[in-house]
Amino acid sequence: MQGKIMLAGATGYLGGFIAKELKRQRRDFLAFGRSEEKLRSLGLNKNQWQLVDVTKLASFPKIEEPIDTIISTVGITRQKDGLSYMDVDYQANLNLLEFAMRHRVRKFIYVSVLNGSQMRHLKITAAKERFVDALKESGLAYSIIRPNGFFSDMKDFLSMAKSGRVYLFGDGEYKLNPIHGMDLAQVVIDSVTSPQPEVEVGGPDILTQNEIGRLALKSIGKEVKIVHLPDWMRRGVLGMMRTFTNPQTYGPIEFFLTMMARNNIAPRHGVHRLETFFREESDRLRESE
Repeated sequence: MQGKIMLAGATGYLGGFIAKELKRQRRDFLAFGRSEEKLRSLGLNKNQWQLVDVTKLASFPKIEEPIDTIISTVGITRQKDGLSYMDVDYQANLNLLEFAMRHRVRKFIYVSVLNGSQMRHLKITAAKERFVDALKESGLAYSIIRPNGFFSDMKDFLSMAKSGRVYLFGDGEYKLNPIHGMDLAQVVIDSVTSPQPEVEVGGPDILTQNEIGRLALKSIGKEVKIVHLPDWMRRGVLGMMRTFTNPQTYGPIEFFLTMMARNNIAPRHGVHRLETFFREESDRLRESE
């Protein structure tokens, strides 16, 4: 019988799907998060969650029973609460790793990003890959999950579509296949028993940025209007942001603009379609208006 799983980052986009899937599979698990309201919204039993600030090792609970696997989705896209990427994506995960080693955890599963080792020059990936290095050197069994983008990241296309136009750099023909959180959650949970140390994963549909833009506009009910901006503008924005703003400001923009200028294709997995996601999100937007 598989042992207890500890899930850190349960109140984030992916963590929420993992928590719900663990419950559906009737796994023995404990979910960590900083927001009681968000933890309760997952529909977990009281003995399945605990308030923990993983950036502070002192806040970790005393756990007497053995932990088989730690799953960490801990990370920030947009810095908040005065915390940096190094505070969260690196140090908070390092705290979890120290906890794992102290409690003789068998395996550590960490969700990073596709091609992260090739993008250490970016603030967000520098922190993630520094932790990956520490995990590999720890001696623990590990799996590093490398998705190429979440459906939730594609909401930026919907935001542009709402205004009537989608703006892209270059010709818009770079390709990607983002994945739904529910599909990725299954990959993460399967890694508990899989010996594969690194897993690259994307969604079922490989689309160009132009195709994603068209899907977003159609889901909103707008005429297809896509504006292609010269790539020198993207490079110029990157240069100015790095020169005149701090990492807290330019970090997420740096990552987004870098991803917009490359193919980002990973092995296909899952059943959820981006077109359906856009349609559902558009319906929610209309209902909230």
